[in-house]
Amino acid sequence: MRISVTRTGGFAGIERRAELDTSGRPDAKHLQALAHQAVETGHITPTRGVPDGFHYEITVDGRTVHAADPNLSDAQRELVRTVLKEGA
Repeated sequence: MRISVTRTGGFAGIERRAELDTSGRPDAKHLQALAHQAVETGHITPTRGVPDGFHYEITVDGRTVHAADPNLSDAQRELVRTVLKEGA
């Protein structure tokens, strides 16, 4: 499963992107479960968050959803943190 995250906004307005492939990872099932939950609770169109908050575009196997701080689900928050930290 391919998961990509684009984070925009924030105080500096710097965009950050990362992608992660779950193939061969020991935590693949956990990441896949998070990805499915993140997509289910995401919005099809960009949402408004708080001023200077981050906006996230999460794409899982070609399906894209949006979320914004502080309204991320727990699954979205963990998935975003993992992809941005460990993805390329």
